Formats: sequence, C-alpha cells, structure tokens
Amino acid sequence: MSKLGQAPKRTRTSVAVLKGGLSAEREVSLRSGAAVAEALRGEGYTVDEIDVGRDVADVLAAMKPDACFNALHGKFGEDGCVQGILEMLEIPYTHSGVLSSALAMHKERAKDVMKLAGVPVAEARLLTRGEALEAHAINPPYVIKPVAEGSSVGVVIVPPGAERPPNSIAAGGDLDQIVMAERFIAGRELTCAVIGDFVTDVIEIVPLKGLEFYDFEAKYAPGGSKHELPAQLLPDVYQSVRSLTLKAHQALGCRGVSRADFRFDDTPGGTGELICLEVNTQPGMTGTSLVPELAGYAGWPFGTLVRWMIEDASCNR
Repeated sequence: MSKLGQAPKRTRTSVAVLKGGLSAEREVSLRSGAAVAEALRGEGYTVDEIDVGRDVADVLAAMKPDACFNALHGKFGEDGCVQGILEMLEIPYTHSGVLSSALAMHKERAKDVMKLAGVPVAEARLLTRGEALEAHAINPPYVIKPVAEGSSVGVVIVPPGAERPPNSIAAGGDLDQIVMAERFIAGRELTCAVIGDFVTDVIEIVPLKGLEFYDFEAKYAPGGSKHELPAQLLPDVYQSVRSLTLKAHQALGCRGVSRADFRFDDTPGGTGELICLEVNTQPGMTGTSLVPELAGYAGWPFGTLVRWMIEDASCNR
C-alpha cells in the first residue's frame, strides 16, 4: 500500500459546489454534492450549493466564488459543457478540463485514444437504438450502453445464446439514441484512481443481491456491492491495473481526480485478458463511492481529499 503525501493548507475561502443538473444522473449528483459541501464546510470553507440549471452562468457570475467543486455527473456537467462556462467566467474548477471531459465522456472516442496509447479496450461498434433492437449488433454475449452516459445508466447485457436482442434495450429511449454494442468481458470488476499524479491501490467490486454486474443499484444502494481493498490479484496483474490507469488518465488528458474501470477475465478457460472499460472524469463522491474509499486507504480522509481538490482547482485544465 502506498500513501498520499501532505495535503495543501486552505488558501481559498468561498466555494460553489455544483450539483444536481440536467442529466439522468441528477439524483446521484445531488448526493455527491451534499457530501462534498458538508466536508468542505468541515475544512473551513464558506460553501454555496448550486442545483445547476440553464442559468448557471448568471448564478456564478453574481456569486463570484474563489473556486467551484464540480460534483455534476453525466451530460452538461461531465462532458465539457460546464467546464467551458467556468473557463469563460475564469472561475477555477476541479477535475478535468473541456477537451478531456468531452473526450472521456464519449465512449467510442475515448476507446480510440486509449487504444493508441496501449490501453487494452473491448471491441465495439456504434448503432442506433432501433438498430440494436432489430438484430444482434455483434455475436452474444455483448453489452449495450449509451455512448455518453455514466453510472451504468441504460446498460443492458445480452447473454450468450440469445436469439434476439432483449426488449429492455427500448427502456433507454429517453437517453442517447446512439448506443454502443461492446463485447462482454467475463470475470472480475476492478477499479483504480489517479489523484494528481498519485495512483491508488485497486478495488475489486463484487455485486451482491444476485445482481448481474456493477449496475446503478450496486453502485449506490447500501449493501449493493462488496469492495475488496486491496483486490486479491497476482502482483503483476495488480501493477498492470495501476500502470494502465495512469496511462489512460494521461492519454485522455485528465486532471485532478479520475477513475478507471476494468474487467479481468480469470474465469476457468477464460482469456486472461485485462480490459479497460472506461475512464470516469467525475467519479462519484457519495457514501458508497470508490474514490473516497481509495483515498482513505491511502491516508486521506474525505475532508482532506476534497480540500486537496479545491486547492488543486484551476482554469486551462
């Protein structure tokens, strides 16, 4: 286990926490924002919580905070949109900048960049939701997911031997109409984070309650999953997860905090492959979230983590 260094002292005073927003991940963002705001107040900051709407630029221009903690998830908050507003207003903000946020949010574009950087990714293709319902996009098993959503929103697993795509694909009709069909990777769910230039240890996520994968419920419901920290892996696999996490973070141009999710196929007769599923530039900050747990294991309690993030905030990210 490696340890984070000394966090910087508080130099800023007023902080705006951006939460809620307009995406399908609104409820998760409200919870992240509330937890962050409470922790920042405990660190001595004056905090205003903003439930973000389309008037956010006017609200921030009037408020003039020293920095913004971006606790938004999903569209308009994680995809470069609010980052562009903050750049125009010249308000320092947390997490990644405009380009890397937009790039990481688009699953196909992110795959292209990570693959060029030597990060292994699963084969996939884009198609419309209607096309995904008509016929198999690729041979089962595979995963259908919106091309630009997070928190496992709208994810459908098509099992081996399925004669046709499941009707549940249509349930995401209010999400992206362009979806990704991605080869299903069997095995273990792993995650690792980058905090500044520090690479954390690795968690294995074991969904409970008979859940098929690390879905929305497993992520955010108490008891929805079990976290093994550190993950029980062979040393070479463990270090590969850490090195690939940093490589993906750097290839996408991420800043501040990011988290990379992997599947490792060590099933009997499996491929043995380690595949990066995606990089999350706005990881959750709720009571069941992974990055706060990883930071705590490395020696930083939640308050110290969010203080570091605010002191790290900048423009031109």
